[in-house]
Amino acid sequence: MTQPTASYGGRPLTPAPGAPTPELRVARFRPHARRLVWSALVVIAVAGATGYFFDNLPAGFENWMLVAAASAVVFLFALLPFLAWWTHVYTITTRRVIERTGIFVARRRELSHVRGYTIGMRRGILQRMWGAGTLTLSNGVDAPLRLVNVPSAALVHEVLVDQVEVNQILAHRDAQPLPPGPPPPLPRR
Repeated sequence: MTQPTASYGGRPLTPAPGAPTPELRVARFRPHARRLVWSALVVIAVAGATGYFFDNLPAGFENWMLVAAASAVVFLFALLPFLAWWTHVYTITTRRVIERTGIFVARRRELSHVRGYTIGMRRGILQRMWGAGTLTLSNGVDAPLRLVNVPSAALVHEVLVDQVEVNQILAHRDAQPLPPGPPPPLPRR
């Protein structure tokens, strides 16, 4: 089978048999940001209450107590949830799926495309309204990797299916012995 000289649909050309395949990033995304709505409402409410009560309290030191309490509430209910969302990153490469999470202690999980896995998608009512979903990747050996509140879940599902298929085809092809003779020419770009 010959390989087309042009790339259709933005799909990269497959490397020659036996040639090393570089790992390329396909997508990097965070969980859907809709969970930060409550944090934004807390910031708005705290800013309004602080502005209303500042300089309306009987003693001067109570103004600073109000500012300290408002800062603590914003830190606990707005900044920490934002940092938790910001540090939770999913990365899909041409070889694996990576989940990184953690504010103070980083945690990382990986799942290789070559081993193959099943992909389950669950979408609740709110997730369907926002186009999000939860993908569960299970290879039957390791604990399932859950991609929670993934934006554009159907598209991510399709990308994962494509990556598993391509990686298994390349692994099968590379497991075959090379025919004797000169190596095949590299495709031109």
